[in-house]
Formats: sequence, structure tokens, C-alpha cells
Amino acid sequence: MTPRDRLIVALDVADAATARAMVDRLTGHVGMFKVGSQIFTAAGPEFVREVIARGEKVFLDLKFHDIPNTVAGAVSAAGQLGVSLVDVHALGGEEMLQAAVGALPAMGIRLLAITILTSHDEKSLGRIGVSGSVADGVRRLAMLAKDAGADGVVASPQEVALVREACGKDFLVVTPGIRPAGSSRGDQARTATPATAVAAGADYIVVGRPILEAHDPAAAADAIVRELTGR
Repeated sequence: MTPRDRLIVALDVADAATARAMVDRLTGHVGMFKVGSQIFTAAGPEFVREVIARGEKVFLDLKFHDIPNTVAGAVSAAGQLGVSLVDVHALGGEEMLQAAVGALPAMGIRLLAITILTSHDEKSLGRIGVSGSVADGVRRLAMLAKDAGADGVVASPQEVALVREACGKDFLVVTPGIRPAGSSRGDQARTATPATAVAAGADYIVVGRPILEAHDPAAAADAIVRELTGR
């Protein structure tokens, strides 16, 4: 995998026209586009099909979390769109994870499980009744996902190394919360630079605002790729 292939850009924008313009500007500069709940709600599955029809890869980041049968149906529908990655919440439990895995047989699409969102810290987790450290929670959920047959997890850069240790080198780790040096953390509580995340063992990094809000998004993406190459 090349450094460019590792870079996923989050299309967290308000409408399809803005998203299309960003895809136009970033094609050839990034490896994949993440379609999350904001743009999916605004533009729908047709936008996903459109991006894929252009020859681009899509990470469908809708974080499914429901009863097993419903999640299996949603994951199967995502597979029919032709996305490369799709995710569910590991907090949905073993049965739900297994149902999601079973909904993607021989499709070539990789299933990720969300561990703990990068906006959380131990204080915020305690307020919703999740005890223990963030690291322990991520490790436990990553192992649950692996045992259920998921291909990998989404975890903050601060937990990449522990996921690698617990789940092995072949388990995918996709890392949001990426902030190049000098960028604002925004609402992310657990962040790291692109090079730090990849050095820790991340397969893919997800970058949104530092690219989307840049004066020249393509140049911002290229700078991140250069950082990953050590140049």
C-alpha cells in the first residue's frame, strides 16, 4: 500500500454539490473517500454510487448499531453499493457483529467495528456508564470484533499500538482523529499527527477538516502524503 492509499478523506460537508467539488479537487491525491452520516443523509446512496462509478474507493461510515437482523440487512445493502469499507459499532455486541460479518460473504468488502469514538475521554465515558480506562475499553472491543470475524476496527491513534498487540498485524486499523502539526483538535479528544499514527501501526488514516478547510485541499492532502513518506 502506498502512502497515498493510506489517506482517507472524510467528506463531512453539507450537500452533494460541495462533496462532488471536493472529490473533483482530490481525485488522484488521496486513496479513498469517507461518506459519513451528514453527506449520506443529504445526498443518499446515489452519491455513493456516483463516487464509485468514477473509479474511487468509498468507506461508508454509518456506524450501524441495531438488532442483529437490522444491521445485517444494512451491511448487505452497503455491500451492494460496492463500497470498500463499512462499519458497525462494536458496542452492538457479539451476535450483532457476527450477523454483520455473515452479511458480507465473498463480496470483497471489509467490515470494521467502531471501538470508542475519538470525541470520548474517560470522563465522558463515565457519564454514560462505561467504566474503566479508554485503553481497556478499546482493547476489549477490538478483541470482541476480531473474535466475531470482523476485518478490523476504527480506533484513535492513541490506541493503535495496543490494538496491534492484542489483534495482530493482519487486523486492519483505521484511525480518525488525525491532525497535522499546527491544526486545531476541534471536538476530537484523542488525536495524533499522520506520521505518528502510521508509525504506531495504522493501516489507514482519516482526515477531514484539515483538508476540507484548507485554502488548497489538494496541496494539504499532498503535504500529508509527503509526511507519511518521511519527506
